Amino acid sequence: MKFLAVLLAAGMLAFLGAVICIIASVPLAASPARALPGGADNASAAAASPGPQRSLSALHGAGGSAGPPALPGAPAASAHPLPPVPLFSRFLCTPLAAACPSGAEPGDAAPGEREELLLLQSTAEQLRQTALQQEARIRADQDTIRELTGKLGRCESGLPRGLQEAGPRRDTMADGPWDSPALILELEDAVRALRDRIDRIEQELPARVNFSAAPAPAPVVPTALHSKMDELEGQLLAKVLALEKERVALGHSNQQQRQEVEKELDALQDRVAELEHGSSAYSPPDAFKISIPIRNNYMYARVRKALPELYAFTVCMWLRSRSGGTSQGTPFSYSVPGQANEIVLLEAGHDPMELLINDKVAQLPLSLKDNGWHHICIAWTTRDGLWSAYQDGELRGSGENLAAWHPIKPHGILILGQEQDTLGGRFDATQAFVGDIAQFNLWDHVLTPAQVLGIANCTGPLLGNILPWEDKLVEAFGGATKTAFDVCKGRAKA
Repeated sequence: MKFLAVLLAAGMLAFLGAVICIIASVPLAASPARALPGGADNASAAAASPGPQRSLSALHGAGGSAGPPALPGAPAASAHPLPPVPLFSRFLCTPLAAACPSGAEPGDAAPGEREELLLLQSTAEQLRQTALQQEARIRADQDTIRELTGKLGRCESGLPRGLQEAGPRRDTMADGPWDSPALILELEDAVRALRDRIDRIEQELPARVNFSAAPAPAPVVPTALHSKMDELEGQLLAKVLALEKERVALGHSNQQQRQEVEKELDALQDRVAELEHGSSAYSPPDAFKISIPIRNNYMYARVRKALPELYAFTVCMWLRSRSGGTSQGTPFSYSVPGQANEIVLLEAGHDPMELLINDKVAQLPLSLKDNGWHHICIAWTTRDGLWSAYQDGELRGSGENLAAWHPIKPHGILILGQEQDTLGGRFDATQAFVGDIAQFNLWDHVLTPAQVLGIANCTGPLLGNILPWEDKLVEAFGGATKTAFDVCKGRAKA
């Protein structure tokens, strides 16, 4: 602001000095013509030529002509020139002679002087009008400078400090005198530069504001709303983490929980059936059988309990085939994701009965073609792939290298009466079992021959520790029936 005030004062002073110099150089009255030496002809010519033909060089003092000016009314034929008249230096007044001429007729030079006076008055009036115009222009420039100063102050107040201090600042007070044209030009350049800078700043300021407002987030002042939002975000994150942990836990215990729920549902169903129909005709867990009367691809029974990973097993069951001497089909099959033949017991066509573990095959010396009840037990261990096959309590065959060191995969599907080509489906009627199945039990270890014999003789009944034969764990589908049956009594009657 101080710099602009200094510039404004310097401009006013320079202009006023220029106006004063112009006024000082203009005389108020014209001087008479100078006498030219050289004879009467020249003098008479000078006397005959009044003021309009005189030179205006006298306005600029003694240095403008070769001789002193002649007094008005002096004789034209005088051959002796007058002594030099002392003149004043340049002031506000026109240089005049030191002494007034005497003996002159006032009416001789009056017309020429009046014309000269009118000319000078008109010139002075023009200069006065020019001065007034310049003054008005100076005032307009002052208003413009004030307006630009206000704009510059507002722009600089909204810019960073580094931008406010940008741009050169020159001290023009010591460049030269106040009435120097160079100073005036420099002031005009400074004002023009300020205008350009203000225009540039006004153009750049919206872009800077938009740029700074769009990507750069304003500093967040902690408020109650922000605190509440942070608290809610924390609670939401904690809930998400808790749900993730629950999902992981459910992934590990899903089968167990599902089994527990199924057990509870089965118990409720049994209770409802007991209340609706009275006491059951048979007493679970072992007094029932699954019957598949004809060969098809839709009758079967499914075990509802999932198996764990097994490194050994023994599976025992009572079977009665009704195939009429042809293929016995598939008494049971166990499939897992990615392997449909994880454990399969089947007899296809005229081939002997086979045990498949992970698609590895071992032929079993067993026969079920007499349409009678037979107790079948098969034991296997992953160590060296050892296996044993029992029929009616007697060891009929054994072997090794059957899927050695392959553990039985968990979370599969166990089907009675059908062979699975995919997990839980795609049954083939030619591989279906026709007949009755009872007392299907599964252990996670190899039973001893004595234990197998006790189960076959009905002297040492034993339920499987992995899969016991319980009514609530076996569900019949497609027309297969589940009826009351005590295998030991029924076998004796048979």
